[in-house]
Amino acid sequence: MIRKLLLLVIVAALAGAAGFWFLSAPSRVDPARLAAAAPGDAGRGERVFWAGGCASCHAAPGASGDARLVLAGGHELVTPFGTFVTPNISPSAKGIGSWSFEDLANAMLAGVSPDGRHYYPAFPYTSYARMQVQDIADLYAYLKTLPPSDNVAADHRLRFPYSVRRGLGLWKRLYLSSDPVLTVAGASDAIKRGQYLVEGPGHCGECHTPRNAIGGVDKNRWLAGAKAPEGKGVVPNITGGEGGIGSWSEKDIAYALESGFTPDFDSLGGSMTDVVLNMAHLEPADRAAIAAYLKAIPAHPRGFAAP
Repeated sequence: MIRKLLLLVIVAALAGAAGFWFLSAPSRVDPARLAAAAPGDAGRGERVFWAGGCASCHAAPGASGDARLVLAGGHELVTPFGTFVTPNISPSAKGIGSWSFEDLANAMLAGVSPDGRHYYPAFPYTSYARMQVQDIADLYAYLKTLPPSDNVAADHRLRFPYSVRRGLGLWKRLYLSSDPVLTVAGASDAIKRGQYLVEGPGHCGECHTPRNAIGGVDKNRWLAGAKAPEGKGVVPNITGGEGGIGSWSEKDIAYALESGFTPDFDSLGGSMTDVVLNMAHLEPADRAAIAAYLKAIPAHPRGFAAP
């Protein structure tokens, strides 16, 4: 009897392990979808680069001016799950110089590395998954024009069980989707463009939306503000609800994204300082589109306890 029970336990454990391995397997983007993209245009790719905030995380810590275009990595993100270290994504052998467009597209749309491993969602592919393939082709062309760096970033330092990378396959089944976050009824072309920029390359929801205990974004409180991802401080509500930006006009929002100055004569600080450096490179129409979208979304009370 004991042998039979032991055998059943072993069989159940093996079945569970096999199920976990199958359900957590990395999944790549359909090659036919990638093949539909035209050759990338570096000029358009620069616009995608600034919209996506690539320099904010991948430039060396403290870099300014043209040095922000050297994507050497090394920035540390200290979170409740451990410390993530951003990699070198410059066009060198130590970075992504050997990557194909398909490699970059799979990283950004599916969170899968060229060697078939899951990326941690500190790399915001959960937002990039909503991007157009052509934008990624253009970004790829632009990244190839940037200065190379031979810096080798340190490894992530994560606590168990977060150090088990394979488990991200199950997490992705819950939180990785290319679907829009919201349906905005009667959206104008400007609102649609703003939605694409905010929900996709701009990845605003990654910081401005509350998360649950396993790091999933609470889309029912989209952009309501949250505890800072690195565990210290808060990120403000950018909806029209309590503690948000309901009193700001579209022009106020667009100007703040360009200049860093708020309508109450304050200035945006913290990580938003770097965001403004990126957004200032966008076309005025894109900043206006972001503002139009933020004014069109549902208002929520702030997503964090008042200090």
